[in-house]
Amino acid sequence: MRQPNFGGPRGPHGQAGFQKASKEQRAVIWRLAKYVLSDYKFSILTVLVCIAITSVTTLASTLFTRTLIDDYIVPLTEAAHPEYSSLAEVLIKLGIILFVGVVCSYLYNRLMINVSQGTMLRLRQRIFERMERLPVSYFDQHSHGDMMSVYTNDVDSLRQMISTSISQVFNSVITICVTFASMIALSIPLTFVSIAMAAIMMVTTTWLGKRSRNYFRTQQESLAKVNGFIEEMMTGQKVVKVFCHEEQAIDEFEQINEQLRASAYNANKIANIVMPVNGNLSNLGYVLIAVIGATLALGQFSIFNSQFSISLGTIVAFLTLNKSFTQPITHVSQQINSVLNATVGAERVFRLMDAEPEADEGTVELTAPKGDVDFTDVDFGYTPQKQVLFDIDINTNPGQKIAFVGGTGAGKTTIINLINRFYEIQKGKILYDGIPLTDIRKESLRKSMSIVLQETHLFTGTVLDNIRYGRLGATDEDCVAAARLVGADDFIRRLANGYQTMLNGDGGNLSQGERQLIAIARAAVSNPPVLILDEATSSIDTRTERLVQRGMDSLMKGRTTFVIAHRLSTIRNADQIIVLDHGRIIEQGTHEQLLEQKGKYYQLYTGNELTA
Repeated sequence: MRQPNFGGPRGPHGQAGFQKASKEQRAVIWRLAKYVLSDYKFSILTVLVCIAITSVTTLASTLFTRTLIDDYIVPLTEAAHPEYSSLAEVLIKLGIILFVGVVCSYLYNRLMINVSQGTMLRLRQRIFERMERLPVSYFDQHSHGDMMSVYTNDVDSLRQMISTSISQVFNSVITICVTFASMIALSIPLTFVSIAMAAIMMVTTTWLGKRSRNYFRTQQESLAKVNGFIEEMMTGQKVVKVFCHEEQAIDEFEQINEQLRASAYNANKIANIVMPVNGNLSNLGYVLIAVIGATLALGQFSIFNSQFSISLGTIVAFLTLNKSFTQPITHVSQQINSVLNATVGAERVFRLMDAEPEADEGTVELTAPKGDVDFTDVDFGYTPQKQVLFDIDINTNPGQKIAFVGGTGAGKTTIINLINRFYEIQKGKILYDGIPLTDIRKESLRKSMSIVLQETHLFTGTVLDNIRYGRLGATDEDCVAAARLVGADDFIRRLANGYQTMLNGDGGNLSQGERQLIAIARAAVSNPPVLILDEATSSIDTRTERLVQRGMDSLMKGRTTFVIAHRLSTIRNADQIIVLDHGRIIEQGTHEQLLEQKGKYYQLYTGNELTA
C-alpha cells in the first residue's frame, strides 16, 4: 500500500528546524485565514464587534468592583443609617450591561458555527472538484484511505479550530488590549508584575508548542495509514478469508495502530501540560500581586522617594484584571492541541487542493469521429527510470477488431490507457482519425470511446441508473435496448424490482458476471465509434459468455474495437491480433496467419489459452 507524503518535511529538533516549521505553520494559518475571509468578511467583522462589546462589558463589571467597594460598600459599613437605593440603581445598570455582553457572546458563537460549517462545505467541495480533475497517475501513487482521511479527519480538525479557536484568539487579543489599558490606569507597579508573569507563560507556551508540532504531524500521518489499511482490508475481505489471513491482518493492524497511539501520545503529552503549567503560573502571579498590592495599600512601598498607595477596591479590581490578562494565555494554551492538529490538517488539505490537475492542451473537438487509431514508434514508461513500451507500431482502419494477447505485464492494458490518454507517451505519436492525440480535447476524445474494465465498478442507484451512466441523456428505452443487446435483459427482469432494483456496495447483491454484464450494457448505451474491452468477459462463465458474445459481436459492428483477450477462442475473428512480450510487439496478424508462423501465439493457442 503506497503512502503519500502529505506531511511535508520534518525539521530537526534544533532551532533552525523550529524556525522553518514555524514559518510554514504561519503560512498555512494565513492562507486558511484568507480562505475564511474570502466569503465571510461581514460575519467575521460582526464577530469582532461582538467580541469587543463582550470584552468591554466584562471589563466594566471588573472595574465596577473597585467602585462597589470604595464608593458603596465601605461608606455603607461606616454609615449609621445605610441607604441602599443608589446601590440598587447602579447594580441594575450593571445588569443591563452584562446582559448586552451575554447577547453578544451568544451571537458571535452562533456566527462562528455558521462560518466554520460554511468553510468546511466549500473546502470539501474544492477538494472533491480537484480530485475529479486529477490524473489517473495520482490515484496510482496515493492510498485511497489516506485521501479519505483528508475529507474526514483533516477537514474536521479545521472545523474545530475555526468554530472555537479563532473566536478564542480574537477574544484573547481584544481582552488583553482593553485589560492592559485598565491595569495601567489602576496601578503601574502591579502592571509590571502582570506583564512579567504573562511573558513567562507565553515563552512556556511557545516552547512546548514547538516541541509538539512535529508529533502532531506524525499523528495525522499515522491516522491516515490506519484509515488506508482499514479501507484496504474491507475491500479485500474475501481474499483475506480465502487465504486464512485474518491473524496476520490483525497483527499488521496492531502494529500501525500502535504507531498511531504512540504518535498521539507524544503529541498530546506535551500539549496537555501547557494548560496546567500556565494555570499554576497564573496563580503564582495572583499571589504576588495580592502581596505587593497589600504592601502598597499599607503605604509601605516606594521607589525613588515616590509613594505608591492604592485603595482596597483597587487591589480587588486589579486582581480580577490580572486574571482577565493572563486567562487569555491559558485559553490559548487550552486550544494548542486543536490549533496544532488543525495546522497539520490544513497542510494536508491544501496539499491535495494544490495537486497538479490533469493537463489538457488539446483544442480539437471531434465532430464525427471514425475511430481510426494509429501508433507510430511509441515509447512509454510510468517513470523515467522504468520504460514499459518499446517502439509500438499499430495501424488500424475504422471498424476493425484489434486484439492484444500476451503474458502478465506484457503491456496490454498500458496500450489501452494510452489510447484514452490516461497517461502521456514519451516518444512517438498516436493519431486518431489522422489527428495527433495531444491535439484533441480529452473530454471530446473520451466521449468518442467506451471502455469495459476487468474490475467492474457500479454506483449506488438503480440498475437503470448504472446503465445510463454511459450516456446521461439516454432514455429508458435506450438503456433497455442496450441491456437486451448484450444479453443482460433476462437476468435484470428476474431481479426483485427489475430495472428499478437498487444496487448498493458496488453491486454486492449481484454476481460478478451480472455486474460485468451491466458494465457492458453501460458501454453499449453510449454508442461510441471506439470500443475498448479490457478482459471484459473474464468474470463471466462459459455459458454466459456464449450468450453475451452474440450481443458483443453486434455491439462491435462498425466500431473500432480494442480487445484484451482472456480466452483466445473469443478473438479468432479479430482483424489483427497483436502479441506482446515485455512491452514489445513480437507478432502481428490474423488468427490463421499467426498459427502458420508457429510462434508465441501458436504456443499460447495450442498450449493453454487461459495464459493469455
